[in-house]
Amino acid sequence: MDMALEQARLAYESEEVPIGCVIVYDDRVIGRGANMRVTKGNVLAHAEIIAIDEACRSMGDWRLEDCTLFVTVEPCPMCSGAILQARIKEVVFGTRNPKAGCAGSIYNLLDDDRFNHKAIVTEGIRQEECAEIMRSFFRNFRR
Repeated sequence: MDMALEQARLAYESEEVPIGCVIVYDDRVIGRGANMRVTKGNVLAHAEIIAIDEACRSMGDWRLEDCTLFVTVEPCPMCSGAILQARIKEVVFGTRNPKAGCAGSIYNLLDDDRFNHKAIVTEGIRQEECAEIMRSFFRNFRR
């Protein structure tokens, strides 16, 4: 989660919503991403999507079956869908997203029997730090 928080800080410094993500395979980081929607002018430039893209290129495959994704904030519906499509084994997130979270807050796409894949979800890792960087960003944003 330390590396995901580093990515979130990079996003914060770029005046992006501070969400960071890393993907690990065999104790090696194969993908990382910082939220870049504003910078790229692209709604798809979420930290998880960027990290998944890099991880797929690193693995040479769209399947990330034995990977763990660490993200500072609970994934949204789009990112949860991408996680399922990539067959990511486990998702570890820092803080919940009560307005758009789809790993337990609003819905749990990652644990729905109707899909052909599920991800193990662990939440609350470095929760206070992950929540504080978001609070700080939105406090400053509203000013």
